[in-house]
Amino acid sequence: MSEYLDSVLPAAGADAPGLVLGEQPFDVAANSFRLLTTGPEPLSIDGAALGGGLPARRIALSELASILMHPSCGYPTSDRVWRLLIEQARTGGPAWVVGAAGVALPGLRQAAYRLRHYSGDVQAELLTAFVAVSRTVKPGGAKVAQRLLSATFTAARSALHAEEPIRTTAPVQAPVTAAGHPDMVLARAVAAGMITADVANLIGATRLEGVSLAAYAERHGRSYWAVAKERARAEELLVAAVRSGALSDDDGEAIAEATMTVAADPAHHG
Repeated sequence: MSEYLDSVLPAAGADAPGLVLGEQPFDVAANSFRLLTTGPEPLSIDGAALGGGLPARRIALSELASILMHPSCGYPTSDRVWRLLIEQARTGGPAWVVGAAGVALPGLRQAAYRLRHYSGDVQAELLTAFVAVSRTVKPGGAKVAQRLLSATFTAARSALHAEEPIRTTAPVQAPVTAAGHPDMVLARAVAAGMITADVANLIGATRLEGVSLAAYAERHGRSYWAVAKERARAEELLVAAVRSGALSDDDGEAIAEATMTVAADPAHHG
């Protein structure tokens, strides 16, 4: 059983296309999660010890996932739960890695929908990224699940982008290492709590995906200037983090690529 669980979710850097034979990776993860959370001894947490308004008893992770999805579950309770899940995924063996991924599946499915235009194995890359990010994300601070999923999305998008066939109409860019790719820097910045998930998505869309600020603002029901100011403040924060040593010099090069060497947005009036 342990060997099977080891094969269910990929280690960081695993060969995504060879991950699953004949099934969608999310289906494999969901089935494994179901097996682990049913029966006489399901994978569970102690709700009484964790507190936060959770039922004061053992809670199977399948039930826990439903509790976290309910509108009555606030961020403080979610943060308590995810801090524990991250700790267990790091120290409790492969079953807890599957358990954490199973609880995160609704968010991972949303991320897969957003990445559906990529030609690579989106589900496998998201699971690969989730495993890697869960080992490095800082569980302190607020909105742990949101930061975890945003960093996962950004890392998976970076991997999928690197796998895309080169388009002859695309501008030529200087190559960067995977570790120094701007998308990976945004993922690390979110995981470290330097910027929010929404801000990372703003920078990623408008700096790396070619979405104009005007289009982004309209899509999100915000004014152009509010979005422009938010992006500018975030980019100043990232540059300051490099200068202070909070991010490495390699990160600084990637930030410069993402925020300083891209063509400026067309002049916006109104």
